[in-house]
Amino acid sequence: MTTTPKSPLAAALALAALTACSGGGASDRAAASSTPNGAATQPAGTVSAAAAATATVAASATTNAATQDGRAVFRRTCATCHQQNGQGIRGAFPPLVGSPFVTGDKGRLVRLVLHGLTGQLVVGGVRYNNVMPPWKTLSDAELAAVLTYVRSNFGNTAGPVTPQDVAQQRAATASRATMWTVAEIERP
Repeated sequence: MTTTPKSPLAAALALAALTACSGGGASDRAAASSTPNGAATQPAGTVSAAAAATATVAASATTNAATQDGRAVFRRTCATCHQQNGQGIRGAFPPLVGSPFVTGDKGRLVRLVLHGLTGQLVVGGVRYNNVMPPWKTLSDAELAAVLTYVRSNFGNTAGPVTPQDVAQQRAATASRATMWTVAEIERP
């Protein structure tokens, strides 16, 4: 019976298991040397093409799974204000597209999302004076996924946010009981 993996990560793991069980390709077997009992060995310090391909597929699947998770969190928590396309609502909710708050310092972005933001800010020459609620109820993994999604979509090309980045900022600001003001969050 054949089953289809339900997620990119499951597909990558299935491919890894299949590759490991099949022993790799003919070129892998030819490149390997034999031990006295006939078992194939890989020369010290080398990685088979199958192992390298499996690692690449697994990393890609993990990235794709994180993107899918980030997209799901975005749709559930952010899209109402910032819209599905990240353009926001002019004069009410700022765009995420090209925003220095999104593409700049990831620690600042994590702090902003954890504790919320209040007060007037200017993005793309447009003034916004609204409230962004705190999202500290989201897990470190959820926050990392959604922030990575926002930083790498809508034309943004900023680097990822890890759960460790979120945990560090959460611990550093644990005693904070109020939302950030723009003046506070813009300080280094």
